[in-house]
Amino acid sequence: MGDKLAWIDESLEDLKESGLYTHIRTIESPQGPWLVVDGRKVLNFCSNNYLGLANHPRLVEKAKEAIDRYGVGPGAVRTIAGTLSLHLELERKLAAFKGAEAAISFQSGFNANLATIPALADRGDLIVSDELNHASIIDGVRLSRADRAVYKHCDADDLKRVLEEHKGKHRRLLIITDGVFSMDGDIAPLDKIADLAEEYEAILMVDDAHGEGVLGHGGRGIVDYFGLHGRVDIEVGTMSKAFGVVGGYVAGNSKIVEWLHQRGRPFLFSSAMTVPDTAACIASVDILQESTELVDRLWDNARYFKGEMQRLGFDIGHSQTPITPVMLGEARLAQKFSSRLYEEGVFGTAIGYPTVPKGKARIRVMISAAHSREDLEKGLEAFAKVGKELGVIG
Repeated sequence: MGDKLAWIDESLEDLKESGLYTHIRTIESPQGPWLVVDGRKVLNFCSNNYLGLANHPRLVEKAKEAIDRYGVGPGAVRTIAGTLSLHLELERKLAAFKGAEAAISFQSGFNANLATIPALADRGDLIVSDELNHASIIDGVRLSRADRAVYKHCDADDLKRVLEEHKGKHRRLLIITDGVFSMDGDIAPLDKIADLAEEYEAILMVDDAHGEGVLGHGGRGIVDYFGLHGRVDIEVGTMSKAFGVVGGYVAGNSKIVEWLHQRGRPFLFSSAMTVPDTAACIASVDILQESTELVDRLWDNARYFKGEMQRLGFDIGHSQTPITPVMLGEARLAQKFSSRLYEEGVFGTAIGYPTVPKGKARIRVMISAAHSREDLEKGLEAFAKVGKELGVIG
């Protein structure tokens, strides 16, 4: 009798031979500028913890207080018996922070996309999506029964071409774009996209996972960055990156939020955010409402690090944000570079296909407000040493 799972062994071996097998390391400390990884203290250049909030004392204290009052689990989906006063407090504060009419929270940013897209687009509708949108958007589009079209990355002219090509052929139009593209760090031309959405009477949705806590005044996101309040129907956000916790949300038009209460499947069929997570997210929003200090520090660190990496001769792509892709090309080289960085005390993970296209493997450096100037200099020193050793820079 043959092994019905032999194909998995063969596929895993192919991944290893091509340099695309992912080796998952174990973190043994709180998130911060330094981590204990597989028993070794290393400089953290991997986490999405943009503002250093993942282990912030106010978040920890707020979570502990909430556990003492509410326990740990919500016990049900939101529509049955799982909506706590904490959830409503978080949603009110998120809406106020974003300058939106209303907000609804989900278990993750991924779930927020899976809830929103199928609820807004069905048979007879058209979804128009940027070709480099996040996997959660792609999966949300697949779950809907709508027709779909793709436009060239961040190309408003190509978006107009697609919209014109399909004009009058569908009941409703939904345009979706990432705000900040997580692998390259570039920013969607949301102002131009908003103009087109209005011209073609399309619903406009932006996934601002990497813009929250980064772009706009005090980290209010890409809509604030472009001054588009009231012109973007849906802002999807995550609380697992700059907010330092976990969870997702949709902020925007109150009618859409009300509809998602009725038809957002992860809202209807998966238990609500846990008590400590919700409480910690509230603390994060409070911190960002109070001061722009952390966001300002993040950008100062990013400008310094990116400038020095360019001076050393590294190709860091066309990032417009603190995301710093160190372009290496081949997956094997990226994995070797990552291993050598780790030996030098720097945790920088190799990223290859299918997360990025073949031939565009990289080390994606995630700068944080928690990094000191000394931390950044330590990282630059390691990159310079390994880059010269492997022939990436001269």
